[in-house]
Amino acid sequence: MGKLIAICTSENKGTQKGQVQSAVLREDHGVEGDAHAGSWHRQVSLLGLEKIEAFRALGAEVRFGDFGENLVIEGFDFRNLPVGTRFSIGDALLEMTQIGKECHSHCAIYNMVGDCIMPREGVFAKVIRGGEIKVGDVVTMIEADPERAFTAACVTLSDKGSQGLREDESGPLIVSILTENGYDVIETILIPDDEDILKKELIRLADQRQVNLVMTTGGTGFSPRDITPEATEAVCERMTPGISEAIRAYSMTKTPRAMLSRAASGIRGKTLIINLPGSPKAVQESMEFIMSSLKHGLEILNGRTSDCARK
Repeated sequence: MGKLIAICTSENKGTQKGQVQSAVLREDHGVEGDAHAGSWHRQVSLLGLEKIEAFRALGAEVRFGDFGENLVIEGFDFRNLPVGTRFSIGDALLEMTQIGKECHSHCAIYNMVGDCIMPREGVFAKVIRGGEIKVGDVVTMIEADPERAFTAACVTLSDKGSQGLREDESGPLIVSILTENGYDVIETILIPDDEDILKKELIRLADQRQVNLVMTTGGTGFSPRDITPEATEAVCERMTPGISEAIRAYSMTKTPRAMLSRAASGIRGKTLIINLPGSPKAVQESMEFIMSSLKHGLEILNGRTSDCARK
């Protein structure tokens, strides 16, 4: 168990958070009165007391809230806990949704001492059940449900789509099929055909959000702007060529042009990344062919089963 050491809020983004003795956590919103609350996955930010004390030991004079954290909690190494871990505080219940974050603009602490721990040690959560919390409350950790639905994300690569010049039909189709098959789709992203942007998003989804399955659509052909396979291979630690080969082989029964696909698939951490074609028809056919086998692969990857024997 842990202990709630401090509660910090600010009415406006970009301003320093101040300490309060109690606060209300509102379901699917965050801390009432805090500027960062809202209907998204980073409703409440958490930081371990031990990390703040270690930072102070280096000579930095920091107060609770200086890193932008909502809750300072003693007793947990948040960064090494899996996304999906839950915390009970008073009547409220939080669920971790992201580990760390990118620092877009350095805070006052970074500018003063040249470092900030929030981007690498802070975590974020959403409010599953609301309630009042008070400084000194006991914090109880509840391990992530091993049988919870696999999470998924969809990334559409399209220069015209990202500029609003073309409607994205493949992305919503992927989301629909994943949802029908029991996946919890937690993010959909539409970006231009840019290798650096795609690598950045894939790394974020795998490392910070720990998404189980990421599907991309578009950017797998011969055009100079088709960079999806290169970005995928660059971020993956292990490739899974059988998935992409199976999709191509099946697609060849539909059209010989399927041989022109350069799509790749691979694993980063415990995240499986699969490149799909750009057209809705090809997406539909590809997903129908691979969906029945994906769940077993994800179960093995995430330690939910170890039996690969055919029955």
